[in-house]
Amino acid sequence: MEHVAAAAIVDAHGTVTGWSDGARLLTGYPAEEAVGRAAADLLAEEVPTDAVTACTGFVVLRHRDGHPVGVPLTACPVLGPDGESTGFVITAERPREPEQTLAGQAFQQASMSMSVFDTGQRYLRLNEVACRVMGVSEEVLLGRHFPDTVEDAEHSRGFLSNLRQVAETGRPVRYESFTGAPSLNREHAWSIEMWPVRDPSGEVTGTALAAFDSSGQYWARMRLALLNEAAASIGTSLDVVRTAEEMVELLVPKYADFASVDLLEWVLGADEPPGVPEGDIVLRRVAHGSAHEGTPEAAVRLGETEVYPAFSPPAQALRQGRAVLSQAGEPEFMRWVAERNARAPAGRAYRRGAHSVLAVPLRARGTTLGVAVGVRIAHPDDYGDDDAVLAEELASRAAVCIDNARRFARERTTALALQHSLLPRGLPGQAAVEVAHRYLPSGSLAGIGGDWFDVIPLSGSRVALVVGDVVGHGIPSSATMGRLCMAVRTLADVDLPPDELLTHLDDLVTHLAGHDTGEEVAELGATCLYAVYDPVGRRLTLAAAGHPAPALVLPDGTARLVEMAPGPPLGVGGLPFEATELELPEGAVVALYTDGLIEDRDRDVDRATAELCRALIAPAESLDQLCDTVLKAVLPEEPSDDVALLLARTRALGADQVATWDVPPDPAHVAVTRQAATGQLTAWGLDEAAFVTELVVSELVTNAIRYGEPPIQLRLIRDRSLICEVSDGSSTSPHLRRAHAYDEGGRGLLLVAQLTQRWGSRQTGRGKTIWAEQVLPPV
Repeated sequence: MEHVAAAAIVDAHGTVTGWSDGARLLTGYPAEEAVGRAAADLLAEEVPTDAVTACTGFVVLRHRDGHPVGVPLTACPVLGPDGESTGFVITAERPREPEQTLAGQAFQQASMSMSVFDTGQRYLRLNEVACRVMGVSEEVLLGRHFPDTVEDAEHSRGFLSNLRQVAETGRPVRYESFTGAPSLNREHAWSIEMWPVRDPSGEVTGTALAAFDSSGQYWARMRLALLNEAAASIGTSLDVVRTAEEMVELLVPKYADFASVDLLEWVLGADEPPGVPEGDIVLRRVAHGSAHEGTPEAAVRLGETEVYPAFSPPAQALRQGRAVLSQAGEPEFMRWVAERNARAPAGRAYRRGAHSVLAVPLRARGTTLGVAVGVRIAHPDDYGDDDAVLAEELASRAAVCIDNARRFARERTTALALQHSLLPRGLPGQAAVEVAHRYLPSGSLAGIGGDWFDVIPLSGSRVALVVGDVVGHGIPSSATMGRLCMAVRTLADVDLPPDELLTHLDDLVTHLAGHDTGEEVAELGATCLYAVYDPVGRRLTLAAAGHPAPALVLPDGTARLVEMAPGPPLGVGGLPFEATELELPEGAVVALYTDGLIEDRDRDVDRATAELCRALIAPAESLDQLCDTVLKAVLPEEPSDDVALLLARTRALGADQVATWDVPPDPAHVAVTRQAATGQLTAWGLDEAAFVTELVVSELVTNAIRYGEPPIQLRLIRDRSLICEVSDGSSTSPHLRRAHAYDEGGRGLLLVAQLTQRWGSRQTGRGKTIWAEQVLPPV
């Protein structure tokens, strides 16, 4: 096409006096309509001030059919004979024809948006991509000020600010922006570079820019950031429900307008995982969330079970073991939404506009735990393959955390059940002390510890109080606690003094450690406190193996820690255990506890023990109430270790409940001793026990005289049972034997064992004591 320049002559009064054919082609006005008109009537916008001053610039004309035409104009003054200006010759280039040069074609066909602005931020040039982004042709934008072509938004103001900065400073600018564009229905990520355009003299005459659509890279970075965030935010606690909630919080609203997590029933229990059922699947809703407060889109309430039909995306995802996409218009999708609306019609309005569903199974270690569902409603994009890959990665991480929480809960439940089965359920009846106890398992992530306690009745109305702590947590610690507890009960049955009992227990642990099987001996480092209280002499004898000393509250209201040697932990070996003996008034309270009560990372032990002593002297109606008072006053809000607390209030047996006789080592005194015992039973009103007691006294005293050594002593104790004790200076323990038909002796102890509730012997510092107990009728 022949190139025709557009020209017009305007006199000093602004009236058009000349009009070329090129001007007609450019504006649509023929000469007869243009000549004689004011030039200002042909303008669509006011001429920029800098263009008037420079007599050149972009001007927006109004075409005869009404649309604006932006063109670069140049005004040349026409001088009269006196040198004064009589008007202007104004020329304009017609809109460019298709580029013929290679450089021009490269600019036009570039795959990125490219534009050129003058220093006043008016469009001078746009390529094809820039026109598509703006949604209009280049002719519509040429000469127009940038702010007039876009909405007044923050990203537009930022773009304009950068244009001005380049024009004013002459330095290039590079930045990234996540914004929309006039012709785009969603936001895009842009990598934008602006640089100054200079004339041969180096003066800035314009600004060029190139904008690359980096949405793909941007979303890839966002997906990676979401995965990184998932690693930090999912699985912060070993709680199944909380972990599911953390996953939902991560998905909404960045990734979904609504999200839910449903688990198979067995996950929340202690059962082993079954296979994924065919057909309809029953799931329990554990977490959901949405962009709306209260999650009105949900058709299933938290905690409820739901039967998911086989066609539904969650059921398909569970059976197929992979992410399932479903979009609006697909039959399964429409059927699924209709089913949701029928179940919960109140949320129908909030589900309107739902156009994409993504269901992904939660699988960990080859086991299917449940399904996570994401729904997009307001979000403009459907879920795609990249979203499915991301969802599977997120679900995999979340599933491992959920499975860890499930395993922790199951192990904790098992350890707690094991520990409760090993701890005393109902403390045995005895009259030496009144007891109350508390055991609080740890709520920390480390799991259940190995704290334990016990109350063991001993002979002679005495009682053993035991408390211990095993190193570590979980099922191994509970099992170790059980082994130590049984070992202590066995040694207590032998009636060893506290220091000797701990020595035997230490030897046992050292022996186990000596058999190097490559496995760690859990008993190593365990601590134990063993105390024996005798209500007859009101004496407390105790020894410790690395365990905190007990607290003692006297009837006068004072409290203190018992001064005693701490002793080494079990398994150290080579160090002695020392016993401490105290005489206690009746009504004194002894508090035995594990270190979890007073020790913590952020607590001072001395301050904690002082708080313990203050709490023990607080008024309380019972020992049970005192236990609660102590725990409330001393424990932090979230204890990091197990706590065992055992309180024992001492009782005393009065002189009227104990009778003692020294027995000469002469068989003739057996009858005298038997008569004295019978007389004491009559004084106590226990004549019905006289027959058995006479036989027991005769047998035990006779054996002591015949086989033992002096001094010999008989003691009767009237408690909940009638106890008969015979002591002598020999350390040789008796034993049962089966007498033959013609033996003259050997039937005495067998007779004692048959007639009494229980019998036994214990070593003392001066020999041994043989004892037997009879059941007394209730008073």
